[in-house]
Amino acid sequence: MVNQDLVAHFEAYSAWRANLSGSLTDLRNWLAEQGLNDAQTDLRLQHLLDRLRDDKLYVAFVAEFSRGKSELINTLFFADYKQRLLPSSAGRTTMCPTELLYEADKEPCIQLLPIETRASHAPTAEYKRHGDEWQTVPLDIQSREAMADAFKQVSQTKRVSVEDATRYGLYDAGDDANLLAVGADGQVEIPAWRHAVINFPHPLLKQGLVILDTPGLNAIGTEPELTLNLLPNAHAVLFILAADTGVTKSDIEVWRNYIGNPQGQQKGRLVVLNKIDGLWDDLKSEAEIDRDIAQQAEKCAALLGLDTGRVYPVSAQKGLVAKIQDNAPLLERSRLPALERALSDELIPSKQEIVRDNIRSEAEDILAATRGILDTRLAGIREQADELNGLRDKNQEVILHMMEKVDREKEEFDKSLQRFQALRNVFSQQSRSLFTLLGLDAVRLEAENTRAAMQASLFTKSMREAMDSFFKGVNERIDKSGERVDEVKAMMDSIYQKFNEEHGISLAPPAPLSTLEYRKRIEKLEKVYQEHFSSTFNLLNIDKSTLINKFFETIANQVVQVFESANRHTEKWLAALISPMETQVREHQLQLRRRMESIKRIHKATATLEDRVEELKQMEAALLKQQGELEIIQQSLENALTLAPGGRHLESAA
Repeated sequence: MVNQDLVAHFEAYSAWRANLSGSLTDLRNWLAEQGLNDAQTDLRLQHLLDRLRDDKLYVAFVAEFSRGKSELINTLFFADYKQRLLPSSAGRTTMCPTELLYEADKEPCIQLLPIETRASHAPTAEYKRHGDEWQTVPLDIQSREAMADAFKQVSQTKRVSVEDATRYGLYDAGDDANLLAVGADGQVEIPAWRHAVINFPHPLLKQGLVILDTPGLNAIGTEPELTLNLLPNAHAVLFILAADTGVTKSDIEVWRNYIGNPQGQQKGRLVVLNKIDGLWDDLKSEAEIDRDIAQQAEKCAALLGLDTGRVYPVSAQKGLVAKIQDNAPLLERSRLPALERALSDELIPSKQEIVRDNIRSEAEDILAATRGILDTRLAGIREQADELNGLRDKNQEVILHMMEKVDREKEEFDKSLQRFQALRNVFSQQSRSLFTLLGLDAVRLEAENTRAAMQASLFTKSMREAMDSFFKGVNERIDKSGERVDEVKAMMDSIYQKFNEEHGISLAPPAPLSTLEYRKRIEKLEKVYQEHFSSTFNLLNIDKSTLINKFFETIANQVVQVFESANRHTEKWLAALISPMETQVREHQLQLRRRMESIKRIHKATATLEDRVEELKQMEAALLKQQGELEIIQQSLENALTLAPGGRHLESAA
């Protein structure tokens, strides 16, 4: 059966998201009803609601082949079907990266991307945007046998010529670690598919879980760049070892380079020591067997540089048998429940923390801007009331003097508006300049120029120089972007301060934007390049075409993704910089106009003075009511962020 504790955590998390979406929708509706929203605010709230609706939780299973990844997935998630759904047998069964998810707008099916698409040099992410190249296999969810047969499609292989295998980047004659053997017919066996996406209505997948089943990283018949791309985005990674092989050299490299950190304490990174049933010995006592398993776990932990408690010994195969047969003692002996508890205790709370922090940051900006609008309106109304109260029993000459005063204020503000518009134009120019530096077209052109330079290279030195030049160029773009961001921030700080001093427009200083995150991501990719591509050995011993393809599939495409992320964050930051200022300027214009109109009416008919004072009192009361309602909405949103369903704090509910 599916672990009910894990299901309960997912259901609670989904209910928490739904509750949070409701609070954000209430805020959006209230802003619209009160006339306090604008296009930018509405867009930001819609973006938050879309993120909550489409929120996914990615769990990746990573291992060399024959470690039991697919069997572990079957055991954890598909035991209710009383048979293996994912192919699981000796040798390699996962031949391509496979995503298991659920999208309600699609029929249950398996989408398969042909291996031939590797020849195009386009990343899988590009093909996901276009369905033409994918082959679709329907899933008959009413038949377990039909589903099992359909799932076997993922492990299909085909025989191709050495030339084709080389062109797809799957074969390198000079690589001693090559696992593809040339047959007597001069052909090699390769995966039939480059990537698989399985749309399946499983209870956890419906809640937003996405399972990533990766092929063995040491196998040549894989898509290594996808493994590298998918892992950084996974909220949890289960790194599977086998009790009969322990930790191999390649296991250590995979852990150090792609999964673990120097402290070995990353959240959501679990090591699974599978196949402990191989240590079960009828001639040993249970205590002796437990000691052997503990010693093996300690060795694995020491080699990977983490606490023994982070290693979970299990028998996925016996756990699956136990669940199918409802054999509780065997399930306990398989130690699967301990791993399932770890997933429940770590996975959901970690994901919840990420979502909560992101939503809170955006929501607080929106609430602060709205509060600023109400404060400005309230200050304007109180100023008008003070002016009108001062007009009681005054003659027409005094009233004319007040009109002239407001008129002068309006003239001064209009001059400030002209300066603001000029600075707004400078802001637009700076923004365009920033997007030019971070522009995807420019980065892609730089990548293509690098590819051309590498293809034209006759010597290893020029190959290395082309790749070094690529990183030099993208690093310069990130650095110059950081400088431009600082210039924009300084300019907006000055504008905020000047308008506050001259017109009392109070705005919180704009939040900074750091490009350090993107610099570090580029540095990490550059480190991978130095370790795996830049060495003289690799340059001399790997076929040039294969080296070029692997560099662009594993490195250059990820650099482009870094720039895509930088573009999105920069666009949001720029909008958050200018939008509150524009809103406050509009509010100040409106208040000046209302003051002038009020005094003009008094000038024409002094009898209307008391009526206008009373009208302002009512407007003040309405604004105070709005402020109170905003506080209630803010508190409701904070409760939705920090409380799980049932009123428990997230920490205690997780």
